[in-house]
Amino acid sequence: MLKKMLVAATMAAGLMAAPALAETELKIATDSGDRDSPSGQAIASWAKAIEEGSNGDIKVKLFYQNELGGQLEVFDLFVAGEVDLMLSWPSTSYDKRIGILNTPYMVTSWDEAFEAYKPGGWVNGAVNQVFNDIGLKYFGAWPEGFNGVATRGSYATDIAGAQNIKVRTPPIFPFPQTLEAMGYQTAAIDWGEVYTSIQTGVVDGDAGNVIYWDYEYFRDVLDYYVRTKHTFVTGNLLANLESFNKLSPEYQKLIEDAAIVEMGKQFEEAQAEDQHYVDLAVKSGMKYIELTDEQIAPIAKKVRAEVWSQMDDDVGKELMDLIRFNVK
Repeated sequence: MLKKMLVAATMAAGLMAAPALAETELKIATDSGDRDSPSGQAIASWAKAIEEGSNGDIKVKLFYQNELGGQLEVFDLFVAGEVDLMLSWPSTSYDKRIGILNTPYMVTSWDEAFEAYKPGGWVNGAVNQVFNDIGLKYFGAWPEGFNGVATRGSYATDIAGAQNIKVRTPPIFPFPQTLEAMGYQTAAIDWGEVYTSIQTGVVDGDAGNVIYWDYEYFRDVLDYYVRTKHTFVTGNLLANLESFNKLSPEYQKLIEDAAIVEMGKQFEEAQAEDQHYVDLAVKSGMKYIELTDEQIAPIAKKVRAEVWSQMDDDVGKELMDLIRFNVK
């Protein structure tokens, strides 16, 4: 299904007849990653598809992490229309409803995630409501993968087993609340203090990251990685709505088709990359445990019951009810 969609989107972008309009310049930025990073390469690929699909009538300027300022500064420029397209990880400090992206246990498999996040998918529609209200169009997810809980000394595969384990969570709602519902004790700790906190025993591990981060930064102080899949971690392929609506329908379709191609590529590549780091972690001595659907089911049920109701105020009950309706 995924490969068929990629082929169709690629053909649509490649066969697009460029309208006879004056040359257009667009600015694409990412707030995370230099030109050699996966995100940097993704916006370069997106730009190339747009330029080639328009037969050069659209020129694209690229801006990488920190070239236009910090994460919040470049997102401000984007909302203001100074940047036209973005691969972004926007902060909930801009709009609390962006926290919908951190909703735990919306999806629990890669295939399920792709169907939900692709254009026309139910998560895509829900997220688009949030971004539309701040003047942005959401094309789809640029996934990093499912996160887990990495610990030293002991690990848990169920709620009861987690009760004597204290883990670091990002200091962002609803990460601490999610891990507490999963049975863990929590401490909200900034990224720069995680290593020392694990090393000195302030916490027993890190919760909230795909395995890459725990392997790359903390593998010498961690023993286990349990793939709990409590959150599907993604960047976001976005357009400034005002900029997008100024373009011809042909150009709009070209840009969206090219975004879908990047999304599909990342769904495939992220899975392979994630498995690569699983293999490296195991080779380094870390024990990797992936919970079965049967093990996840009671955890997900409890987390949804306790955390989703807490999200009604920030995300909005209407959007959370949409999630409740779609998640079986």
